[in-house]
Amino acid sequence: MVRRAAHVEFEADDGTVVRYARHPNGGGLVSPRAKVADDASIAETAYVEAGATVGPRARIAAFSWVDEDVRIGPDVTVDRHVHVEPGARVGRGARVGEYARIGAGAVVASGARVAPDEVVAQGAVVGSRDVREAEAA
Repeated sequence: MVRRAAHVEFEADDGTVVRYARHPNGGGLVSPRAKVADDASIAETAYVEAGATVGPRARIAAFSWVDEDVRIGPDVTVDRHVHVEPGARVGRGARVGEYARIGAGAVVASGARVAPDEVVAQGAVVGSRDVREAEAA
C-alpha cells in the first residue's frame, strides 16, 4: 500500500506557497478554500482550486483541473485531461469528454455533453438556453 501525504504544498511562479489537501475519495488535490462533496470522486492527479464547488457524486478524472470559482453540479463527469477555466459552470448530469476545455465563464447546461477535444469558448453556453440549474450548481 502506498501512503500519500494528507497535504501537499507547491511554490507558485510568483513565490507564494499554495497548499492542497487530498480528497478522501480518490486522493485528488483540493484547495482548502474549495468545497467538494464527500461522495464526489477526485482522481489522484486532478486539482480543484480555491472558490470551486464540486457537487455530490461528481467525478473529476485524472489530470483534470477545476479552476478558481468553478461550479460543478451533482452527477457531473469531467473526463481525463480537461481544464474547466475560472468562473465556468457545469450543470447537473453533464459530461465533459477527455481533453476538452471549458472557457472562462462558460456554462454547460444540465445534461449537456461536451465532446472529447472540444473547446467551449469563453462565456459560451452549451445545451439548453435555460441555464438556471447550471448557474446554481
